[in-house]
Amino acid sequence: MAEILDIFLHEEWAIRALIASSLVGLMCGVLGCFIVLRNMALIGDALAHAILPGVVVAFMIVGYSALGFFTGAVVAGLLTAVGITWIQHNVNTKNDAAIGIVFTAMFSLGIMGISWISRDQGVHLDLKDFLFGNVLGVSNQDLLLTAGITIYVLISIVVFYRYLFVTTFQPVIAETMGISTTAVHYYLMLLLSFAVVASLQTVGVILVVAMLITPAATALLLTDRLRWVLFWAGFIGLISAVLGMVFAVIFTTTPGPAMAVTATVIYLMAVFLAPRKGLLFRFFQKRKLQIKIELEDTLKQSLRLQESSNLTFENLQQKLGFNKNKLHKYLTSLKTKGNLEYEKRKIVLTTSGIENASQLVRAHRLWETYLVQQMGLTEEQIHEEAEKYEHLLSTDLLDEVDERLGFPSIDPHGSPIPAKKGVPDFPLIKLGIEKAAKIAQQQVSDHISSQLWSLGLLPDTTFSINKKEENFVEIKLKKKTMKLPKDLARKINIVQT
Repeated sequence: MAEILDIFLHEEWAIRALIASSLVGLMCGVLGCFIVLRNMALIGDALAHAILPGVVVAFMIVGYSALGFFTGAVVAGLLTAVGITWIQHNVNTKNDAAIGIVFTAMFSLGIMGISWISRDQGVHLDLKDFLFGNVLGVSNQDLLLTAGITIYVLISIVVFYRYLFVTTFQPVIAETMGISTTAVHYYLMLLLSFAVVASLQTVGVILVVAMLITPAATALLLTDRLRWVLFWAGFIGLISAVLGMVFAVIFTTTPGPAMAVTATVIYLMAVFLAPRKGLLFRFFQKRKLQIKIELEDTLKQSLRLQESSNLTFENLQQKLGFNKNKLHKYLTSLKTKGNLEYEKRKIVLTTSGIENASQLVRAHRLWETYLVQQMGLTEEQIHEEAEKYEHLLSTDLLDEVDERLGFPSIDPHGSPIPAKKGVPDFPLIKLGIEKAAKIAQQQVSDHISSQLWSLGLLPDTTFSINKKEENFVEIKLKKKTMKLPKDLARKINIVQT
């Protein structure tokens, strides 16, 4: 290890190669985010190949010159971008086919040019260096050019960040704001051409796609915020380039492919270990959801068996199909949460357990009612669907379904729908227009009673519903009208007269 460190500290070629690789990794990682988000990975590959004829023409005009190669490659890249876009917009050809047609033609012209120069001009141009790079041969001129391009690309992304952001995610809105999506697209193609040229010496025209796409794809697994995606993509590109260079020296292999493989290994690590999108996280989330569903099924079936006076360990096991150890574990968990009493296989639901199980039954029967009334399904089609979604429906969504259905009291099978936990037996919101009622003596909480007292709505106060609006209910008393927020109207217990 000390020998490797000594190489990168004292050998000029190694220092230049490491700096060039770092710059390319950082630049390609950041720029690649917009390439991936715009579904332009194939265009990036096309531009990487299509610059070859530009390099050949530049060599024929000015000889071996980094600046000449840069100019020729950028011109070739822009011609490729214009050609692809023109075919996509004006010819009845699929987008990916247009890309394939243009870049294969350009790449073939480049190979033919190299072959002609090598045969007739007596000049040796190694095609392998163009395809896979030769980072160990980076000169000071190459390094300065790479540094200048990197700085220009990064500054462009910072300056035009908002334009790139809006045209990437909301191109229609961008047009209405007066932002030319076409101009931004071509400028991005220009930056991409710059990046490909800067990467030519480091990883070559073939592997530059890996440095553009893989770090960006990895970053998108780690976060959803674009600013952080750009940061992580740049960092991963930088690390991939540096580690790839180190591994290439250690294992005496080609640096360009080593960088691409390193970036891929980091991507695969993210695939498994990413905090929210990784396979491992999703596995545990899925397992957690499965346990939640099975616990709730245990509680719901316990309620049904207790209502029929058949709640025993054996009957519950038969209903659920769990093995003894799993059922014992779930019953112990429900006991810890205060939902039931469980001792020597004797099971009794507590008041809290009955309430919680009733809410699951409510969700099931409300969803069945919704599927029949709103979706037009038959009674035979709804049970399995409701069994699945009763565990996933939020309280707010259930309240919305309940209100949309008109607060039904029975489901399509004729079974009663339990009231919402903490909701009065007959809430004021359920009372029809111009129907009369009075404030009930018993309210769901002292807080509601206090609110009613402050409004002058004492127990046995008679009223009727005047109208219902989006956010309030207007009630009519003997001498006045009063507007009540809908949230409050759902919690007021009334008695119809």
